[in-house]
Amino acid sequence: MSQKTAAVIGGGVIGGGWAARFLMHGWRVNIFDPDPEAPRKIGEVLDNARASFPGMLDAKLPPEGELVYCDSISEAVVQAAWIQESVPERLDIKHSTLGEIVAAANDEALIGSSTSGFKPSELQQAIDCPQRLMVAHPFNPVYLLPLVELVAGDAGTVENIERAKQILSSVGMKPLVVRKEIDAHIADRFLEAVWREGLWLIKDGVATTEEIDDAIRYGFGLRWAQMGLFETYRIAGGEAGMRHFIEQFGPCLSWPWTKLMDVPELDDELIDKIATQSDQQSGQHTIRELERIRDNNLVGIMRALKETDWGAGRLLREHDAQLRSNLGAANESHPRDEHSDRES
Repeated sequence: MSQKTAAVIGGGVIGGGWAARFLMHGWRVNIFDPDPEAPRKIGEVLDNARASFPGMLDAKLPPEGELVYCDSISEAVVQAAWIQESVPERLDIKHSTLGEIVAAANDEALIGSSTSGFKPSELQQAIDCPQRLMVAHPFNPVYLLPLVELVAGDAGTVENIERAKQILSSVGMKPLVVRKEIDAHIADRFLEAVWREGLWLIKDGVATTEEIDDAIRYGFGLRWAQMGLFETYRIAGGEAGMRHFIEQFGPCLSWPWTKLMDVPELDDELIDKIATQSDQQSGQHTIRELERIRDNNLVGIMRALKETDWGAGRLLREHDAQLRSNLGAANESHPRDEHSDRES
């Protein structure tokens, strides 16, 4: 079994992002997606990835791997060391897909699911080797954002989790092993809470979609990007640290500041309101233009963090070192012919 072949089952935005991650690190990527438009859609994602991802790195990437569109799941997975399932979020579709994957995959292959909500135990019901399947939930765009939530559940083994971490780290990702399985894992539970509060602010006429986005992108979003939640709050506590922060602001949790225990009904009126405001905010750009703007901004933010060796920037520095080391090892294993150089 090739150690440099990955299979991507489902070539949407997430599947295309996974393909880009592996391809740009020299892996062969086999893709299966029955959508006749898949090559075009994936090609557009790859174009964005090629234009943005190298801009975050100072080390040279290896030659891009081979992209192969396959006619069946079995053809895609048979030689793969890592298999990433990225089909729609319906348990019946995932179960049937995972069954086909396991039937054809090598016994040593690891299987990751991009699911944002299902627990691994729910997915593992479909196969007879649950220890090989884990949630590997990434964030869009997968080729730029390094976080991937690894959730193996009770069936997971230390060995397989470590193998998964090594593979994903080798393509520049930050595997976050989730200790216990839970609906929506870790990050999406935060996002869901913020999303619900945003819906209420719009419904109650407090803010528009653009004003809510401004509150995030010009304020705490920049802090979260480099320090997260708890470290940010630790600093907010001053010299006395986190304990003082909790003593000072803890009582606020009992105040009616949010409606997080409730959510407005997404009726036609609210949907129209949100859609109209979003069109007013961003409708002058195509989706591809917005993606490119997003990608350039993310590169700039993370390169700035790289200069200070902080957060995601530190990860990029480590990834640069890893790429240089890999390139040096490759050069040592294939030394140049000095005599041939003199003759040329």
